[in-house]
Amino acid sequence: MSTGTAGGTAGSTVCPHSETARRGSVRTFLRTVDAVTIDAAYDQGSVVYDTGRPSSGHLDQLAIVVAHGFTGDLERPHVRRVAGVLRRYGAVVTFSFRGHGASGGRSTVGDREVHDLAAAVRWARELGHTRVATVGFSMGGSVVLRHAALHEEGADPDAVVSVSAPARWFYRGTAPMRRLHWLVTRPEGRLLGRYGLRTRIHHRDWDPVPTSPVESVPLIAPTPLLIVHGDQDGYFPVDHPRMLAEAAPDHAELWLEPGMGHAENASDDALLARIGAWVASRAG
Repeated sequence: MSTGTAGGTAGSTVCPHSETARRGSVRTFLRTVDAVTIDAAYDQGSVVYDTGRPSSGHLDQLAIVVAHGFTGDLERPHVRRVAGVLRRYGAVVTFSFRGHGASGGRSTVGDREVHDLAAAVRWARELGHTRVATVGFSMGGSVVLRHAALHEEGADPDAVVSVSAPARWFYRGTAPMRRLHWLVTRPEGRLLGRYGLRTRIHHRDWDPVPTSPVESVPLIAPTPLLIVHGDQDGYFPVDHPRMLAEAAPDHAELWLEPGMGHAENASDDALLARIGAWVASRAG
C-alpha cells in the first residue's frame, strides 16, 4: 500500500458550532491531509462518573475517538455498541476509515489510515475537548499505535488503547489472517471485499512499508498506553500483545483477557466499561 508523510492541516467540511455539539449528535465529513473525505459522527457523552467525580457534561469533558477494525464502519452494530458503552465516560467520535462505509478513498489496511484518525482527533479538539483519547480495534488498534507515535500537533491523543492489534506486519500464522491476505492481495479478493463486505481495498502494495506497531510503541511515551488482547484471539496469538508490551515497559499496561476472542465483537460491555474507566483516569 502506498503511504505519505503525516502532517499538515485537516478539518471538517462542516464545522458545527460548539452549542450544536453540546446538544447531542453531529454528523459530518472530515477531510484528511491527503484529501480523502471521512464520514464521522459525534455523540455527546452521557457521563455519570469521570475519574470518580460527577461530570458537568460540557465540552471540556473527555472525548474518545473510536477506530474500528477492517471491514467495519461507524454504522455497524458492533461499532455503535462500543460507542454506546464508552459514552458513559465521555463524548464519542466514531468515523469510517477510508474505503469503508460512506468515506471516500480506498483502504490501505493500516497505512494511510493514520491520516483518518488524525482528522477525527483534530475535530474533537476543534469542538472544544481538551482531553482526547483514542481506542482502536484490530486494524484500528494498529492505527492508534502508529498515530500516537507521530505526536502530531493538534491531533496528539492524551491516552491510547489498542485492542486485538498485530505487533508486526505480514503475519500469516493463522487461518483468518491467511484469508485476509488473500482478500487484500488478490483481485478476486478485493472484488469480494467491495461487494460482499462493503470495503474498497487499494490495489497497490505498500511502498515504503510503514512503521510497524511494535516499532511505534516506544515512540508513544509518555502518553499512557493500554494494550488489550484475548487469549483466544483467532487472528493474532498472545505473542503479539506481549511483544507490544515489552516494547514499552515503562508507560504501557497489558490486559490479557481470559476467553476473549478478537476485536469489537469479542469485547463485552464489561470490558468496554473497564476500558472507558481506564481512559477517564489516564487522559489527563
